[in-house]
Parts: sequence; C-alpha cells; structure tokens
Amino acid sequence: MPTDIKIEVMEETSSSSSDFGECFDLKSHQRKTDARNQRTRPREMAFTCSELQPIKCSVCGKCFTSASYLRRSHTGEKPFVCVECGKCFACKSSLVDHKTTHTGVRPHSCSDCGKCYSFKSALVKHQKSHTGEMPFSCYECGKCFPRHSSLIVHQRSHTGERPFLCVECGKSFTCKQNLVAHKVTHTGARPHSCPYCGKCFSLKSSLYKHQKNHTGEKPFSCPECGKCFPYRSLLIVHQRSHSGERPFLCVECGKCFAHKSHLVDHMTTHTGARPYSCSDCGKCFSQSSNFYKHRKTHT
Repeated sequence: MPTDIKIEVMEETSSSSSDFGECFDLKSHQRKTDARNQRTRPREMAFTCSELQPIKCSVCGKCFTSASYLRRSHTGEKPFVCVECGKCFACKSSLVDHKTTHTGVRPHSCSDCGKCYSFKSALVKHQKSHTGEMPFSCYECGKCFPRHSSLIVHQRSHTGERPFLCVECGKSFTCKQNLVAHKVTHTGARPHSCPYCGKCFSLKSSLYKHQKNHTGEKPFSCPECGKCFPYRSLLIVHQRSHSGERPFLCVECGKCFAHKSHLVDHMTTHTGARPYSCSDCGKCFSQSSNFYKHRKTHT
C-alpha cells in the first residue's frame, strides 16, 4: 500500500491546465487548492477537485468524484459513523442513506406508481420496471436485463458459478440474496409481519409480495392478452403459454415444463420422494399442490 497516493485529472481545462496536467501528491494538492481559493475567492467556499473534473488513481486506474473518496478506497478509512448502530462509512452520503434504515423514512417516491424507497439508487432501479428499459444483454443467449447486477447473476446460469456459500450446510448460491433467504431456514426467524393479517415472513421481499394479496395490486400485464399479475415471475410463466416455451427438462424421461416447480413435483414420480410433510398430522406428499390442498383440511 503506497503511503502517498498519486492522482491525475482526466482532462485539462483552461482554468486548470497549469495545475492539473500531471500526477501529484494528494495531501499537498489539497493544501494548495485550499490556499489558492482562499486568496482568489475569499468570500466563496473553496472548490474541490471533483468540481473541476474526474480524478484518476495512479494505483488502480479507477476514477473518483473527489480526492477524499480516492484516498479512502485504498486506506479503508471510514470516518462517518452511525450513532445508532456504530456502522461506519467512507462517504457522508452513504451514512445519510443508511440512517433511513433506522428511521423508516422513504423519501424517494416513484412518479408512476407512488412506491417509496429509502435510497435514490433503489428508486432508479425500480423505475426501469415501468419504462421497460433493459440495456444489459447476455452475450451467451441474448436475454436482456434492466440492471448490470441482474446480468451478472444470470450469466452464472451459463458458467455454473455459485460464489455465495452457506457456512452452516455448505449449500451455494448464484446471488447473495438467495443465500440470505436460505439462512433463515437454519434460524427460523420471521421478522417481517403483514399489517393486514399478521402473517410473518423471513424476507421483506416476501412480505411485499404477500401484501399484494390484500391490496389486489397487479402491475405486470401481458402484452399479448392483457392479463395482469401481481408478480413479474407469474407474468413470465404465463407468457410461456403464448410462446410454448418449456425450459425445464426432466433428465430422466425428457419431459419439459414451463415452470421449475412443476419439474420439481414431476421428479418425485421417478424418485418416490414425499418431501412435503404436514406439521399437524405428519402426512407426507410428493407434490406441493396436494400438500397445500391437504393443509386446508386443518384450517
């Protein structure tokens, strides 16, 4: 780790060509910049490097909006501390966003549907569900995604990569959120409760999906027939009824299915397994549909 981090400005401008044309010591540059601004603009706030142009790190080649962000990316310095939980952050804006997890404030609302978010970045991602924008495409199969992170997760279906490992049982997953969801099977925790019926869920996303059963919200419509669905996943499955696509193949008999759960249920006809057990009477079932029908006899 170099003691003096070198930075360089990406472009020269008429106002800064004499000062920014080469790499320089970060701390020295900051002192000179502050002093120069105090002399030339005594009544104005001193400007930073980021107000002039992007800053490139000579160590890793990455660009930053400010010299302080550049320095902290290598030193690991996190000077902004949350007084509620003690968690530290490298930049003040991250701390401000984090604080909403304690207050429950969701200041960023979607102009299309009114849904609110704690973070502006989450709102920007959500808005793509309205615009249909999918700028990231898979070079293997051509499938498109609204976010780069979604593309990366998808590409693991081609490579077989599962980098997220459960330390309890050794099971691995393609994305972090699937690992988080899996971990509650070991703890049994269900911290998210429905305000309408009191039903509890281990994941907040599961709670949001469940609440649509109460509100009747069905924001995802089929472009072919106009039928609406509460979840995007249900729309995708429905669209296969138009396209005839059946992507889930049984390796035992070659039968294909439109939905993964149908394949899982079908596989029990080959294995004889009865994985669905009733907690009330102990009766076991090979298919989830039969299990859920049986559960209603107890309620």
